[in-house]
This record gives sequence, C-alpha cells and structure tokens, in this order.
Amino acid sequence: MTTGNSALLEIIRAEIQNRGPVSFAWFMQQALYHPEHGYYSSGRCAIGRRGEYFTHVSVGPLFGQLLAAQFAEIWERLGQIDNFVIVEQGAHHGDFARDVLESASKRSPNFFAALRYRIVEPFPVLQDRQLQTLQLFCDKVEWRDSIEPFVGVHFSNELLDAMPVRLIGHGGEKFVGLDGDKLVFVERPARDDIAFNQAVLDWIENVAANLQRGYIIAVDYGYPRDEFRPSVQGRAQHRHLDSPFEQIGYADITAHVEWTSIAERAEACGLDVKGFADQHNFITGILSELLRDELSKETDVKTKRALQTLLHPEMLGRSFQVLGLQKGASAAAAGSTTDPHSAGALAGFKFAREPHRVLGFSRKGLAQL
Repeated sequence: MTTGNSALLEIIRAEIQNRGPVSFAWFMQQALYHPEHGYYSSGRCAIGRRGEYFTHVSVGPLFGQLLAAQFAEIWERLGQIDNFVIVEQGAHHGDFARDVLESASKRSPNFFAALRYRIVEPFPVLQDRQLQTLQLFCDKVEWRDSIEPFVGVHFSNELLDAMPVRLIGHGGEKFVGLDGDKLVFVERPARDDIAFNQAVLDWIENVAANLQRGYIIAVDYGYPRDEFRPSVQGRAQHRHLDSPFEQIGYADITAHVEWTSIAERAEACGLDVKGFADQHNFITGILSELLRDELSKETDVKTKRALQTLLHPEMLGRSFQVLGLQKGASAAAAGSTTDPHSAGALAGFKFAREPHRVLGFSRKGLAQL
C-alpha cells in the first residue's frame, strides 16, 4: 500500500516515470527532506508522547545538562579558549540547545561566557521554532545553512540514522519502482562505486574539513560492522509501519548506523577516534567524573526517573551509542599517561573499551593484527 502526501507522491512517481526505478536513498531524501513536503523540512516531525517517537529531550532537561558538563570539559581541554563554538545539527525545535545553555549559565559561568551556540539548520520552519525556544539566549545562538569552520565541538543526536541509505544485500540493490500507481521495490545489480551509507560518509568528511580543533560527538543507534545488518523502518505515532511506502512525507524513516565505516572515514580525514561507548557507560562516566557531587545531592523525583530512562539497558542505555572524534588536541591537554587509549580520554569515555577493538578496525597508521 502506498499512502502519504499527495503532492510528494506525484513528484516521486513523475521521477520514476521519467527515469525508471530510483535508488532508495533518493526516495528517502525526498520523503524526509523535500523542501516543501518532506517529513523534517516541512516541520511535521513531532517527538514526545504525542509525536512519532521518544528521544533524549523527551525525558526532560537532564540529557542537555549532562552534555553541557562534557562540553565544558572539552573547553578546558582546548585551553579555555574564547569563541568556543558548539555546533549542533538535527536540533529539531531547539530543546537540547536550550537545556545546554541553561545548565552552562548556572553551573559553568566562565564556560558560558566563552561559548557560542551554532545551529546548522537549512529549513526556515525549523529555524523559526528554534528561535522561539531559544529566545532567552538569542545573544548566544546563531544559525547557519551549512557547516562553517569552527573550533569547539560538533554534536548530533539521532542525525545519522535519518540520512539516506541504499538497500544492498546479496549482490543486489533494492530500487523503488512503480506497479501502476503503487510504489514497489525492484531488484537491480548493486553498484560498488557508492557506499550504502554514502550520505553519512560525505557528512563526516564535511565536518572533518571544517573542524579546525576540537571534538565531534555523535549519539545514535547502530552497530559495529561485524554486527551490522542493513534495515530501514518507518514510524508514525510510536508505531512501526509495515512499509516505508506508508504515510510518505508524514512518517519518519530511519536506518541503523554502521559505526565502523564512519570511524574509518573519519581517520582517513585526519580525525582521531577517541572513544566509542554505549550511552549507559557514556553517561556513567560523565556522572562519575564531572557531576558526582551534584548527583549525590539530587532528590528530585523527575530527575531520578529521567536518569533511569537514559541509563537503563531496556530503555535508552544500551540501544544508543556515542562516538567521539578529535582533531588538533595538544599533548599537554591530552595528559601524560603512556596508555594511548586512556591518554586524554573524555569523562564520557572513562568506562569505554579501546574503540578500534570494539569497532573492528586497526588504529590509523598501524597494520591489522
């Protein structure tokens, strides 16, 4: 069954009629990001109890407070510089940015004074909503259509899973074709000159080229290469759809992230893989190193419930992972330890295993053992 936004369906059908079957990546791009009718670009995307799905900001401000502490540590690692920039992509309505800025202003006033918050948002409807959310911090926040050079940290949460993917398996690729007016999968030979997650690889190249010094922290759900099985899913109102061809333009379409290829491409672009952990261990590290005293004094029931949601293995604690990448950190900032894994490890990766071993590839410049 093919359902969805009628104008968007006509655009997709016309493209297939003119050119033949299209890649699923092209279809996913239109469904999510068509300038007028896409699920995200039109502003239809909704999160929380009445939306399509829950995410970290749905449980309250705690996630932003935790990351604000991690960002402050990064600022210290970079020498407490002026004009420290937090770049966020996939900011939705700006709730995470507001939570980070509120927490930094209260807990780390020197850090707050030095930072700028830059939201990369190409869609005007989302810029307007973010502006409303962030009115109290209008002197701290700036908007850009694309990534520009910066020193600081690039942060994303559930950005990568919504980037278009090709559907490849067993030597073939699923394209999107037509059976009458109905969208259907059509099998074609797979091309080997374009990666299945080319959009994500292009993205990490772009961020790496614009990061002058600092870190990249990406939060999402997926697997290392050895555990990865490609799949996509559609979601609407907390319900998994039977097909990505249902409610096109009105529903979310996501794919699990294959972390290993991202880390490999990052190192090829001059970044260092500094950490990879599930969210439970990442947050536990931040609490242990940066917020231990505050947590011991915390009695608010809502905060405790939010922490349980973020940490619990059956909620968000194990399903999400965090990848940390670094560029241009000085030896002094990295510490004096001789252990290449623990040297300069951010608090969030305190309890993480050696990332190259977990991700299944050798460290840059070293032969595979």
